[in-house]
Amino acid sequence: MEILYSNLGNLTWQQVVMWAIGGLLIYLAIAKDMEPSLLLPMGFGAILVNLPMSGAIDQWVSGQLERGALSVLYDAGIANELFPLILFIGIGAMIDFGPLLNNPKLMIFGAAAQFGIFFTLCLAGMFFDLPDAASIAIIGAADGPTAIVVAQKLQSQYLGAIMVAAYSYMALVPIIQPPVIRLLTTKNERLIRMPYEQKSVSKTTRILFPILTTIVAGVVAPASVSLVGFLMFGNLIRECGVLNSLSETAQKVLANLVTIFLGLTIASQMQAEKFLQPQTLLILGLGLFAFVFDTAGGVLFAKFLNLFLKKKINPMIGAAGISAFPMSGRIVHKMGLKEDPQNFLLMHSIGVNVSGQIASVIAGGLILNFFAK
Repeated sequence: MEILYSNLGNLTWQQVVMWAIGGLLIYLAIAKDMEPSLLLPMGFGAILVNLPMSGAIDQWVSGQLERGALSVLYDAGIANELFPLILFIGIGAMIDFGPLLNNPKLMIFGAAAQFGIFFTLCLAGMFFDLPDAASIAIIGAADGPTAIVVAQKLQSQYLGAIMVAAYSYMALVPIIQPPVIRLLTTKNERLIRMPYEQKSVSKTTRILFPILTTIVAGVVAPASVSLVGFLMFGNLIRECGVLNSLSETAQKVLANLVTIFLGLTIASQMQAEKFLQPQTLLILGLGLFAFVFDTAGGVLFAKFLNLFLKKKINPMIGAAGISAFPMSGRIVHKMGLKEDPQNFLLMHSIGVNVSGQIASVIAGGLILNFFAK
């Protein structure tokens, strides 16, 4: 009996705290329906890796290394950026660039909403070395796979905290964005209607778009080629019209399977001794700062354009320029309906949202161009 309970002596209060954090993520996933496909495996994984002498992660036993399943998954899928890139194929297959191609001007809002990344980079540089500061700043991309790839390539020592912050704030977008939008806009601005003019987008245009976007992004930010390329390849599968079964598989089976592995694998970096540090709280704070200023950047840019436009833009759509697709676009649409039940902003906000997906990946590539060794 004593042997059965001997491992309790290895339990630390820090591990118990991580159980509570894991439980909180599980609660948010189940009770609040906040990105359950990610937060549920992350929360359960956080408990797995913080059991004393957990066999889920690497352990040294009698001078020999015993590999844990989650550590093996980490080496196989995160250390080489494989999981995030494969997930991008699924995300690309889900995205309909039609609203953006229908109104290409929306692309500028996706770029404007990346302001928080570079503002946060300057702020984080006051507390961390530049590679770590750049890795933290990319949390503001609201794009988990991009955050993982950038932090991994820059060899940030805070990879675990960055991954958790990126995915947690993506799940909390419905809580973070609305107060910022309301603070920066007036009632009259939120009531601005934007009639949607449906234009036919040819199949040729839809096929050429992912190809040309990859080429342009590769020239501007070569380090972004793998990120943009996998995203656009997924979209090409969707739009080519001859691979419908693969498109369905990428959107559902592939994306869901990789998301489960990704969530569990992220948790392998949530070991108490690595995660419960003062720097982790600072990283979480800076990540929130980046999200807020990304949202603010998009809204304020739209308000600035309205100073010169005769046909006014509802500035709320600028907030959809972050990469949290399709959550951010839907939030803006719901806020518009709440102000005016006849104000349909969905197509505009989704167009901005998909442009933010592209812009965030290019921003990640630019960060890598500047700071990769």
